[in-house]
Amino acid sequence: MEEKQYDALIVGGGPGGTAAATYLAQAGKKVLVLEKEHFPRFHIGESLLPYNQAIFREMGVLSELEAAGYPKKLGAQFHLSNGSKILKLVFRNGCWTKEISSFQVERSTFDHILLKRAAAAGAEVREGWTVTKTTNDSERVSVSARSDKGETATFTGKFLLDASGRGNFTGNQEGIRIIHKDLKKLAVFAHFENVRLDEGTAAGDTVIVRLEDKWFWVIPISKEKTSVGCVMDQEEFMRSKQTPEEAFTRAWESSSVMARRMELARRLGNYQTTTDFSYYNRTLVGPRLLRVGDAAGFMDPIFSAGVYLAMYSGKIGAETVLKCLARNTSGAGLLANYERKVFHGMKFYWDMVEHFYTRPFMELFIQPRSRYRLPDAIVAMLAGELEGGWKIAWRRWLFFQLVKLQAKWPLVPRITYSENVTEHVEAAL
Repeated sequence: MEEKQYDALIVGGGPGGTAAATYLAQAGKKVLVLEKEHFPRFHIGESLLPYNQAIFREMGVLSELEAAGYPKKLGAQFHLSNGSKILKLVFRNGCWTKEISSFQVERSTFDHILLKRAAAAGAEVREGWTVTKTTNDSERVSVSARSDKGETATFTGKFLLDASGRGNFTGNQEGIRIIHKDLKKLAVFAHFENVRLDEGTAAGDTVIVRLEDKWFWVIPISKEKTSVGCVMDQEEFMRSKQTPEEAFTRAWESSSVMARRMELARRLGNYQTTTDFSYYNRTLVGPRLLRVGDAAGFMDPIFSAGVYLAMYSGKIGAETVLKCLARNTSGAGLLANYERKVFHGMKFYWDMVEHFYTRPFMELFIQPRSRYRLPDAIVAMLAGELEGGWKIAWRRWLFFQLVKLQAKWPLVPRITYSENVTEHVEAAL
C-alpha cells in the first residue's frame, strides 16, 4: 500500500479545491488533490461573480479564461414571471463594486482549466481516486483512497482541506450537516439553443424569472448554448407525478416572460435533475482540517454565489494553512478565524436566499429606491464584495429591516404574479 507525506491533502478537484491547491503550490508547498472523476465532466453552476476575477488573476489563470471565449457577464436581471416588474443590475454602476465583469462558463471546460492550472503550479493531481476515509488529529491528517483501477493508497499530511462539494465527505462522516428545513428544492435543467436573449452587452446577463412559487435561470454559456433551469419545491414535484420534462415545460409555459424566451428554443441534451437542499455544517474546521466551498455549506443558487464562495474559501483556506506551516503549529486559533470569515461570507447570501422566497423581499428588491445608497450596497455584495466594512454592513442591515416593515406596511407597491396585468411582457425584453 502506497504511503506519502504532504503539506496539504485536498479532497475534490472542483473550483474550491483547485483554488486552494494552486495558492499552496505557488507558495512551494507539497500538495495532493484527489478527484474521484476524470475531467472534463459535466457540472451545473455556470454563472460566476465579478469578484472571481481577482482570484483568477492571483492564480495566473485569467488570460486563459479570457481566451476560452466565454460570454462576458456585466450584470444580472430579475423579472417577475408576467413581465410587470424588472430589475436590471449593472455591476459597474455600484459605487463600491471593485470588480465589474465576470464570465458565464460551461463548467466542464472551466473546471478542467482550473484543475490543469493547479497541476501546472506544482500540485500533484490524481483523477479517478475516490476517498474512502479521512482521519485527523493534532499531529497529522490521513486519507485513504481507491482508484478506479483498483489501486489503494493511504496519504498523510499536515493539513486536510475538504473540498468534496455537496458530497460533503467529512461533514457526513462526522454527522454535522444541518439541512435548511424551508429550502428543500429540486432543480430541473437542460442546455438549449435559440433561447431569446437580450441584445448588446446585456446578452451575457444572468436572467432570473421569478414565478410565485418557483424560479427560472437563463444563462448563456456560449454563442450557441444557453443553460435554462427551474428551481421548485421538491415536495411539489413529487406530488405532481410529472416527468422532469413535463414539470419544466408546464412551468415555463405558465410565464409569459419565459414563454417568449423559450419560443424558438431547441433542447441540446437530456433534462437533468438535482436536489437543491440548502445546508451548512455546524463547524467548518477540526484538528488540522478545513472545509471549503460546498463542503462548508450549500445554498440555493439564485444569486450565483456557489463558485465564488468555493474559490474564496479555498483561497483563505490556503492562506490559513500557509500561516500554520510557517509557524509550525496546528493553528487552532487560525482555523477558528478561517471559520468566522467563511461563515461571515456565507451569511449575506443565506439571508438573501431565505428572503428571496418571500413577497415583501421581492417587492423591495425589484423596486429599489436610491435613498442611503442601498442599491449600491446590494449590488456590491451580489458582485462578491464580502469585505466592504461598515459602509456596506449597515446598509445591508437597514435593507432587511425595511423588508420587515414592508411585510406590515407597503413602503413600495405590492407586486402580483398574475398574468392578467396591464404591462405587456415585451417590456421585459
